[in-house]
Amino acid sequence: MSFFLCLFFLLFSSATAVCDRCLHQTNVSFFSKDQALQSGACGYGSLAIGFNGGHLAAAIPTLYKQGAGCGACFQIRCKDNTLCSKVGTTVIVTDLNKDNRTDFVVSRRAFMAMAKTGMGREILKLGIANVEYKRVPCDYKNKNLAIRVEESSQKPHYLAIKFLYQGGQTEIVTVDVAQVGSPNWAFMSRSYGAVWESSRVPTGVLQLRFAVTAGYDGKWYWAKSVLPSDWKNGEIYDSGLQITDVAEEGCSSCDDQSWIPDS
Repeated sequence: MSFFLCLFFLLFSSATAVCDRCLHQTNVSFFSKDQALQSGACGYGSLAIGFNGGHLAAAIPTLYKQGAGCGACFQIRCKDNTLCSKVGTTVIVTDLNKDNRTDFVVSRRAFMAMAKTGMGREILKLGIANVEYKRVPCDYKNKNLAIRVEESSQKPHYLAIKFLYQGGQTEIVTVDVAQVGSPNWAFMSRSYGAVWESSRVPTGVLQLRFAVTAGYDGKWYWAKSVLPSDWKNGEIYDSGLQITDVAEEGCSSCDDQSWIPDS
């Protein structure tokens, strides 16, 4: 790993020292209309409603992480034993929450899913629920990590992409693109949310390499021959791989604590 990348991970880790996987206490409210989350800061658009059965969330800046937290999964359960189940629900971050009264604002569907069977309408009456939450790995079953070419891309000089269906429990922190078979990699920068961009676009069939936070260091992945030479705006391409790593956090010993049943 290059000196630059080592330094990058050191700075990144220092800037995100909050222990996502620790148990946190907060309040959670909900959006009355899910459209607010579909047009969220992560840039997923209408695709978001298909994530995790529409159990979506806007997260505070320390969890949104300037877009690096987009797609992260959190399990949330409310603490009202009369209304709420012990399992709660899992949400996926698709937006930035600027309301400092709650760590999350979730979709109506996700808020109802915290309730015991038949109590969904009753929990909505709370408006704001007292909850506990922690980060958990994302599981997309049989889906691979996918790359969507954004409509703003302008071939051949500008490419914008976003990653969909990222499994595991890591964050993509750097992305490069190159022609298949070429050693010349072009750096992509985060445009906003989950969207990465480059104005140095190679020709031909394209490969991607990207690094994620994994353990106390970084881990590289290669998506080979992922974009065809005639890549098209709005198309989604299968990367042929999936991330299953669960990044360890050095700020606490909370990683070994299990607090939510699997089912």
